[in-house]
Amino acid sequence: MDVRYLRTEPTMAFPHGRLLAVRGGRLHLLAPKGWDVLGVRVEHARPLTREEAEDWCEREGWDLHLLDSVPVPDDHV
Repeated sequence: MDVRYLRTEPTMAFPHGRLLAVRGGRLHLLAPKGWDVLGVRVEHARPLTREEAEDWCEREGWDLHLLDSVPVPDDHV
């Protein structure tokens, strides 16, 4: 199942934005303990290619393997 990546707008707390992923129609936020499901839409998120998401992870110090661990929604297993 394909994953689409996005980046939120920069803020003071997150000057490079936050990394988001959409899989199976469900939106996830990369958090310290992995991917958290978001129950809301995020406005002004910019689409990223896989390569751009990898660059974001490297810049922010996140393990690149996290990009391959976006959960599959239960109803798509």
